[in-house]
Amino acid sequence: MISKLISMQEAVELVLPGDTLALGGMTLYRRPIAFVLALLTRVPRSSNLTILNFAAGYESDLLIGSGIVSTIRTCYCGLEVFGLAPMFTEFAAQGRLHIVEESEASLAHGLRAHLAGVSFMPGLGWLGTDMLKLRPDVKVIEDPYDAGNTVVAFPAISWDVAVIHALKADPSGNALLNGNIAVDVELSLGARDVIITTEQVVEDFKGQQVTISGETVRGVVLAPRGAWPTSCYPLYPIAGGEILRYIEACNAGRFEEYVRALDVAASNEVSGLPGFAEAPQQ
Repeated sequence: MISKLISMQEAVELVLPGDTLALGGMTLYRRPIAFVLALLTRVPRSSNLTILNFAAGYESDLLIGSGIVSTIRTCYCGLEVFGLAPMFTEFAAQGRLHIVEESEASLAHGLRAHLAGVSFMPGLGWLGTDMLKLRPDVKVIEDPYDAGNTVVAFPAISWDVAVIHALKADPSGNALLNGNIAVDVELSLGARDVIITTEQVVEDFKGQQVTISGETVRGVVLAPRGAWPTSCYPLYPIAGGEILRYIEACNAGRFEEYVRALDVAASNEVSGLPGFAEAPQQ
């Protein structure tokens, strides 16, 4: 077994300027927050990134607010019951963020096309909608096998780096995600580099079936509490108080101050610092 264990610093160095970065998890669940914080503190910072998420949340808002994201591809960017994603809302309103209009259908078909090695994937989504006016690159074509009918040709969507947070991983990159896997398996199959951050590194899964094969993984990073303040079931729930503190800081114009404090707290792993009141006990 070849060990793929690397440091977080080595992991963030795999993200190159102009890359498309796909982040695992969904909305406020099992997001790779530790990796995002490390990416924000890297010197020099990454630039001109495209964020690819099926549904984006707190993790993507941190990257957008830092100014290193030029484009986002997602069908949703928000904080669920906590409201709007403040930095996404601000940057979008100011025209500082290019938003590629997507839906569940366009993302699913685009990912499938990339994984199949073809330039597009046909589907029926968007027929009869105004979405086609917003995306001239999405074509309506005649169905070659059903005369008189048309389908939508959704172009393939590629990504460079996929970062997925796991409950457990072994040194060779095999990872267990539990039941809420979103599109993480697909993300792990189509990236140039796949990074697994994990709550725990194990040598033996003791009969548990892994979710992601280590064959596609470039590096494994030990990151306990690496999804906090998003949840990592069954280890810890969403830290609602922290999400609210984030929103309050952004609304007060203190985004950079918030990120600095969060990074210091995460680096020191001190649960008593502000912002860690709801941190799970390990």
